[in-house]
Amino acid sequence: MSSYKDNDPTLRPIDGETGEPLAPMRQPGYYAGFSTLSQSPFWDDATRKTVTERVKDPPQRRFFSESEWKFWEAVFDHLIPQTDRTTDRRIPLLPPLDARLYENRTVGYRFQSMPHDREVYILGIEAINAESQARFNGDFVFLGHWQQEKVIQALHDRRPKAARYIWKRMSIHRFWQMIMSDAIEAYYAHPWAWDEIGFGGPAYPRAYTRLERGEPEPWEVAEQRYDWLPPDGSISDEVEPLHHLDTEADQHAHVSPERKA
Repeated sequence: MSSYKDNDPTLRPIDGETGEPLAPMRQPGYYAGFSTLSQSPFWDDATRKTVTERVKDPPQRRFFSESEWKFWEAVFDHLIPQTDRTTDRRIPLLPPLDARLYENRTVGYRFQSMPHDREVYILGIEAINAESQARFNGDFVFLGHWQQEKVIQALHDRRPKAARYIWKRMSIHRFWQMIMSDAIEAYYAHPWAWDEIGFGGPAYPRAYTRLERGEPEPWEVAEQRYDWLPPDGSISDEVEPLHHLDTEADQHAHVSPERKA
């Protein structure tokens, strides 16, 4: 889906040599010309169907309302930015999540400090909008890009200004883990992401053969690196280090913002 961000060069990675924004690419990454789907004739029928459907027939919206869908699209645009891609090659992140929630699928467990996954995503809208209102007097989808970044940063750093009643009901740390995990899973389950990282795709029934020295398979391509820098003004290197909360006890504990202060 096209948005104002598509025409904003300040949101694109910077060419490491020229200092100019890189033009969006149909296939970013270091493996130009590689196509995982070109190997589909070597897969069995079930594998071929599963993988190609991710490109040609992603799940339709069934769980989220239209406004909820647009909200989470805006959030996921920050979790995994895709301004380096042309609009026709953006990887859809919401369809797999919507399908998971509609089918009531989880990862097989739920932390004590978290509600059900469906409720997490509904509460998350309320919490993020409350944070947006507290910081910038507007709901998240109506904020500018960099204001949205600051709201997302507050969640990552576990320093919200608002929605304390919600963060008493669910761990902000676990909430961040869930939305990041869902975004990452959707992105790297897609063949276009495999093209980007040079992953050869399913190896069944052909199998991989060059396992000992990490050499590419005959159908893979050599890495072709290029220099790039994050967009000017990016705050990705400004997030608060959280290594002091990385003990097992802290990972499982839910400490409300009031008790942290």
